[in-house]
Amino acid sequence: MARYIIRRLLWSVLLLVIVSWVVFMLFYVFPSADPAQLRAGRQANEDQIQAIRESLGLDKSIFTQFWIYIKGVFTPLDLPGTDSTGPLYFGRSYQSNADVKDVIFSDLPATALLVFGAVIVWMAVAIPTGIISAIRQRSLLDRSTMITTLVFISAPVFWLGLVALYLFAQDVGVFPIFPGIGSYSEADDFIGRVASMLLPWAVLAAATAAIYARYLRSQMIDVMQEDYIRTARAKGLPERSVIGKHVLRSAITPIVTLLGLDVAVLLAGNAILTETVFNIPGIGAETFNAIKRSDLPMIQGITLFGAFFIVTLNLVVDVAYAYLDPRVRYQ
Repeated sequence: MARYIIRRLLWSVLLLVIVSWVVFMLFYVFPSADPAQLRAGRQANEDQIQAIRESLGLDKSIFTQFWIYIKGVFTPLDLPGTDSTGPLYFGRSYQSNADVKDVIFSDLPATALLVFGAVIVWMAVAIPTGIISAIRQRSLLDRSTMITTLVFISAPVFWLGLVALYLFAQDVGVFPIFPGIGSYSEADDFIGRVASMLLPWAVLAAATAAIYARYLRSQMIDVMQEDYIRTARAKGLPERSVIGKHVLRSAITPIVTLLGLDVAVLLAGNAILTETVFNIPGIGAETFNAIKRSDLPMIQGITLFGAFFIVTLNLVVDVAYAYLDPRVRYQ
């Protein structure tokens, strides 16, 4: 297991370098706004734009820029007397001149609270729903549940967010129950921030819970047809034990893969629609603003940060497989 983890970690470093290079090349190959021009403003002359370009290092070749960037990200220590700016130095924003790492870490708590709260909600809904539908398949409850989940899967996230605000937000809602737009930024304590996330959690979790419930139902129905399940029932094991210890444990293994990928992608900024609708200052909103401004260091830093989450959680999922499914072993 240790050799497997070390090998995966080394491959992860190589993957992060490749991702960084791809993002660099995308900005050079495809047309985009000149960052120096954007920072200088419309009234700046060519000399001012050139001075800004030199100060940002944009006058250097792409290979030199990339090498400087990689040294900052992967240098283990910020050693005195050297030009090292590591570790995890993603550069400075072309627009605000702020350290990209500081901006990411300042936005991360809002995104993390949104994502992990939504995970708890959608797992709390999806697992019981999937189990009940699998046990009582083709019943009225099963059919109504599957129709409801299909509705939530089909509904766009931004539409669900707007409907939720119209119905339940304290500022514009028909039934003013929950905090509305911008309430996260206005909250001055943790309890207030949790309260401001109740609607975003429900919106972000709705479609995902529906997907998980349908997938878990399908997996459990397949597992219940296996020979070892028939054997467990033939031995006289209680149905609760058969479902909980045998069927669910085998069926939930693919769910772990989905969960790891979904959490990583959401932490990487894929909750952008939910953050935009509810005006949550998170990674997704920062990504959207950076793309509009052609802020390469910010985009690069967020992309690498997201890739790190995806690689790390994939490794955690692979290790968890060995526990959930004894048939899985890593050499």
